[in-house]
Amino acid sequence: MQIVSCPSCGAEVKFRSHASVMAVCEYCSTRVLKDQDAVKDLGKMSSVLEDYSPIQIGTAGVLGGRPFTVVGRIQLRYSAGMWNEWFLFFDDGKTAWLGDSSGMYTITAEYQGETQTQAFDDLVPGRGYPIGGAVYTAAEVRLADCVGGQGELPFKVGDGYQARVADFRRGAEFITLDYSDGPVPVVYTGLAVTLDSLQCQLLRDDDTIQRAAGRYRGKLDALDCPACGSPIKYLPGVTANLVCPACATQIDAASPKAQVVAAGERVAAVPLTLELGATANINNQDFTIIGMMRRADDEGTQWNEYLMYGPRAGFSWLVETDEGWSGANVLSDWPLTYTPGAGTVLVDKVSFSRLYDYGAVVTYAVGAFNWRVSVGDKTQVEEFQAGQLRLASETTPQEMTWSRSSPVSADQLALWFGSAFKGKIKSPSRNQPFANNRHRTTAKYIIGLMLAVNAIPLLFNFGDTWFLSAIAALAIYLPATFLDNNDQA
Repeated sequence: MQIVSCPSCGAEVKFRSHASVMAVCEYCSTRVLKDQDAVKDLGKMSSVLEDYSPIQIGTAGVLGGRPFTVVGRIQLRYSAGMWNEWFLFFDDGKTAWLGDSSGMYTITAEYQGETQTQAFDDLVPGRGYPIGGAVYTAAEVRLADCVGGQGELPFKVGDGYQARVADFRRGAEFITLDYSDGPVPVVYTGLAVTLDSLQCQLLRDDDTIQRAAGRYRGKLDALDCPACGSPIKYLPGVTANLVCPACATQIDAASPKAQVVAAGERVAAVPLTLELGATANINNQDFTIIGMMRRADDEGTQWNEYLMYGPRAGFSWLVETDEGWSGANVLSDWPLTYTPGAGTVLVDKVSFSRLYDYGAVVTYAVGAFNWRVSVGDKTQVEEFQAGQLRLASETTPQEMTWSRSSPVSADQLALWFGSAFKGKIKSPSRNQPFANNRHRTTAKYIIGLMLAVNAIPLLFNFGDTWFLSAIAALAIYLPATFLDNNDQA
C-alpha cells in the first residue's frame, strides 16, 4: 500500500493496488494521479449518486478461494439506465471488476492473450462473432458516460469520460470488449455471481442505505409526478424509470430529485387485469406488480405484459394474451450457438423449434420499470417452442435479450393475487351440469363406433342384438356421467 497526500486538501489518499494510477480523495473529491514518486491534481471528480447498492469501498469477499477488497468505483449512465463498476484488488495482487446493475452482479478480469475482434461501429446485437476460438453472440453494444467515481482506479477518468463497450454471450459464458481507449479493445472474460457466492462482508445494511438514500430499497413507495402531481408507486433503488399513470410523463427517479425525461402523450388508458402494487407469494417468495406495458405485433394483435419484482427473485413477467397467461423470466444462460432465422436453438440441453418472428411495438406503458420504456419502442422478436415451454429473443439496435416462458392458469393467478386479479376464471359452473362433459363426449364416440360395427347383426337379429347393445351403451355412458359430475364437484 502507498499513502500520499492529496495535493488539494492534504488528506491521506491510499493506493492499495500497484495497478491503480488514480484515486479520488474522499474528503474533497480531487482526482489524484500517481506519477512515479509524485502526485498530480487532475481536478475535481463528480460525486457518485447515492444509490441503493449494498457494496461500498472496503467490502471484502472471496472468489475461487482468492480474497479481494473493493477499492474503487465508477458510475456509468447510458440511454436506458445506470450501473456501477467496482474495482477489486485481490490479495495475490490481481485486479478485476464487479459489475452491479439492478441487483445483478458479474465479475470480469482482463484477458491477457491475443484474440480476434471487430470494430466497435460494426457490431450488431444478435449476430455471432468469433472471439478466442469460439463464436459469441453480441448481447449489448452501448455508449455510456461516467457520472461519478470513488476510491482508486486503474486509469484516468473524469467528467466527459465515455465508455464504449460491447457484451457477448455463449451459454453461461460472457465476454466484454472495452473500446473506451481506442479502436483495439481491451478484452474481459467474466461470469455471473451473487454476493452470497462471493461471501461478501462489510456490506451496507438496509438502515445504512436508507439513511444515505432517503428511502428503503425495494419497499413500495410513492412520489408525485413533476408534471401533473399524481402519485406514482415505485420501488426505490430498483425501478428508477417511471411512467405516470395519469399523464404518461416519463420520469427519472434515480436522482435525489425526480426529473422529467419526456412529456407524456395522452393515450387511451388500458384496463389492468392485475392492479399495480398487487402482491403475491409464489413458491415462498414475495412479488409485487410494479409496471405494465401493452404491445402489438405487425398484424395489430395486442397483448399485456406485467412486470413483477421479488426482493430475492428479482424481475419476472406475467404475459396476458388472447390465448391465456404465461410466466416469463430473462435467461442467464443463452443458447450455445445462435444464427438469426435458425430452425432450432439448444438451451439447457433442450432443443427448441422455431415458431415465428415478428416486430413488436409498445402502445401503452404505466408504472415503474428497471429500464427506460416509452410508447413507440420497437423490438424484433423470434419465438421457439419445446412442449409447453417457449423461448423468445428480443433484439433492438442496442441489445438482445432471451427469455423463457411457460403457461399459467387464470385460476392460479386468482389464488396468488386474490381480489387484485380482475381476469376471467375459466371453470365449470355448478348451474350448468353439462359444462364439463369430456368423459361423456368420449363415451358417445365409443357408443357410435359400437353401433356402426353392429349395424349388420341388427338387420338379422334385431331383438337380441339391440338389447345387448343397449346394455353395453349404458355400461359406457353411466360411468362417464359420474366422472363428469365428479369433476364439477
